[in-house]
Amino acid sequence: MQILALETSTENGSCALWRDGELIVRNCPGGRSHSETLLPLVREVLAEAEIAVAQLDAIAFGVGPGAFTGLRVACGAAQGLAVAAGVPLLPVTSLQAMAAASGGQHVMALLDARMGEVYVGNYQMQDGSPCLQGDIRVQPPADIIFPTSTGWLACGNALSAYPELSARANEAGLLQLPDILPGAAWVARLAAPRVVAGDAIDPALAAPLYIRDKVAKTVAERLLEGGRA
Repeated sequence: MQILALETSTENGSCALWRDGELIVRNCPGGRSHSETLLPLVREVLAEAEIAVAQLDAIAFGVGPGAFTGLRVACGAAQGLAVAAGVPLLPVTSLQAMAAASGGQHVMALLDARMGEVYVGNYQMQDGSPCLQGDIRVQPPADIIFPTSTGWLACGNALSAYPELSARANEAGLLQLPDILPGAAWVARLAAPRVVAGDAIDPALAAPLYIRDKVAKTVAERLLEGGRA
């Protein structure tokens, strides 16, 4: 089974090719837009594997939440490749990829949403895959409620972006992995069993998962918060 995976929901974009459990991974170079670097990396990975897009069993992509522009890059690239080659498409959320990468059984995925907010998802491992408990939320750090039961860990860059959040997680007794970010390798791993199960979407229906509809604050809102116009 061969799955191409794309993930550009954060500044750490990547693509990966899953081949029966083996992975070829490429990371987008820093300092350049994902829209400029992602497809050349895809071509590089496919060339190394000596396969064409039409030979893939599926294309998986990081659907979000995350950076708005980045989400559109991965979704648009995956959608275009899937439609052109007639290949199934599978969306994987960035927070689930983070939970899987953490290796924990009970995980709070905390991704910096900018604008003073955090994307939050609680996951518990079931049948080898992190399963979302409740809904993915976007909240100010002060409003995030930590689990009261033991055995939970928190992962994601929001722990570094908001020191007060990290301090509260520490008080709640959660192990912290602030360096965990979503990556294409985990998108591919999570997609693999879903390909076997036939869990794909119509590429025409692919759309980023924004969670927050508002992309940026207005000038007036920034000034009210003490920022610059």
